[in-house]
Amino acid sequence: MLSIEPFMKGFKMEKEDLKYFAKVHSIESFGAVDGPGIRFVLFLQGCHLQCKYCHNRDTWDMNGGSYKSLDEIYEKILRYKNYIYPNGGVTATGGEPLLQVHFLISLFEKLKAVGIHTCIDTSGMVSITKDIEKLLSLTDLVLLDIKHIDSEKCKKLVGVGNELELKFAKYLSEHDIPIWIRQVIVPGFTDDEKDLLKLKDFISTLKTVQKVELLPYHNMGMYKWKNLGDSYSLENIRPANSDDIERVKKILEIS
Repeated sequence: MLSIEPFMKGFKMEKEDLKYFAKVHSIESFGAVDGPGIRFVLFLQGCHLQCKYCHNRDTWDMNGGSYKSLDEIYEKILRYKNYIYPNGGVTATGGEPLLQVHFLISLFEKLKAVGIHTCIDTSGMVSITKDIEKLLSLTDLVLLDIKHIDSEKCKKLVGVGNELELKFAKYLSEHDIPIWIRQVIVPGFTDDEKDLLKLKDFISTLKTVQKVELLPYHNMGMYKWKNLGDSYSLENIRPANSDDIERVKKILEIS
C-alpha cells in the first residue's frame, strides 16, 4: 500500500479541521482544458509522486501553498457561477487533489447542493478508502492520468508502479463514474507501440470512458525544477509534436 502520511506533515492542524481548510497552490477562474465547458480550477498543494515530466514541480511540497477556508473557496466559486453553470463546473487538480480528500468532500457536498458539476483531475494513485468512496460518490467526472500502462516503466517514470491507479480506474468503471483517460506522450517513454496496444486493451475493459486525451510532453516547467535546485532528468528529451500525437491516435484508434 502506498502511504501518503509522510506527505501530509505540512498540514499542521487537527484532522477535523481538514474538512474546512485546504492547502492551495493556485486558482484559475476560467479554465478551458480541465473538463467540459468553462471551469473554476482549484490547484491543491501536495503530491506523493515524482513524475519526471511534471510541469508543476512547485506543487509537490505539502509545506508550500497557502491555507484557504472552505467558505472562502466556495464563495469565490459562487461569484463565477454564471460563467461555469450549467455547461462547466469546478475541477480539483494539483498536485494530487486526493491527498486532501476530507476538504474535497465538504466542498463537493456544497457544490452538488447548488447543481455545480464536479470533476477531479487525478493519478488515482491512492488506496480506495471509505473517504475516497464518499468523494467519488459526489464526483461527476474523473480525469484519470494513466502514468504508464507498464508497471515497471511507470515506477521509473513517476516513482511507483501503476497497480493502484489501474484498480482505481476499475472502481470508477464498476461504479458508473464517467472517466476521461489522460496519457502524457513523452517520446521514448510512453509512446512504445506495444505499451500503447496494452493501454488500448485496458481502456476497452472500462465501460465509463467518455474520452481519451493525449497530452503532448513539453518542457515549459523545467525552470521550476531548476529554481528549486533540482535536476531535470528529461532535459534532453524533445517535446512531443503533432506527428507523435497522430501516430498514437492511430494506434489507440481514437479521433
